[in-house]
Amino acid sequence: MSETVEQVISELRSRANPKNVEGMARFGISSENTLGISVTELRKVAKRLGKDHSLALELWASGIHEARILAAIIDEPARVTTEQMEDWAEAFDSWDVCDQATTCLFDRTPYAFDKAVEWSRRNEEFVKRAGFAMMAGLSVHDKTASDDVFVALLEHVKRESLDDRRYVKKAVNWSLRQIGKRNLRLNREAIQVAVEISKMDSRAARWIASDALRELRGEAVQKRLRAKLPVAPPGRRP
Repeated sequence: MSETVEQVISELRSRANPKNVEGMARFGISSENTLGISVTELRKVAKRLGKDHSLALELWASGIHEARILAAIIDEPARVTTEQMEDWAEAFDSWDVCDQATTCLFDRTPYAFDKAVEWSRRNEEFVKRAGFAMMAGLSVHDKTASDDVFVALLEHVKRESLDDRRYVKKAVNWSLRQIGKRNLRLNREAIQVAVEISKMDSRAARWIASDALRELRGEAVQKRLRAKLPVAPPGRRP
């Protein structure tokens, strides 16, 4: 028998840690309706609950910070609608809720690429962040999308590199790095875009580019991507 939203919220409240709330605030996480529970703890709760779309919607509606993160973890991507995505995105008020919803749930829906592009053009700080966080998530989780899809996303990364808002520029940088770590071709494409971004007359753009180039050109990334190349079959012996 599945647990009720009241039971789950009661459990979350029992795990509340006010000292953690103070620490989270220092990292830009809202202290309003926040219990101070780590994502690691929330994932343990989620594992016990299993996937449950109806419960996820009720948890989100509670407005409790950790309940919303838990909702993103236990929701069922196949049952998510574009209306739900819009409702949740417009309610984002903290980068961690935004990132969990986009990279644990929304990026696994059929609407992910379209919404990522759409939100990248929006003005609200956390909605725009959601667009680029979802691009980063798709770069890691979508194993079937073509390189050309991600090359097209780089144009949106370049366009929004002038946005100096903290949570936007960090997500723009995140998406650029993740696309560039997908394979060698996309690594070259992302490096080229980063070089173009570095020439923009913008402090945000210069930071986004320099940080991305440092990682994408680094030996660790280059070695990993070279190792992913398919091994050519041995030639025939005469």
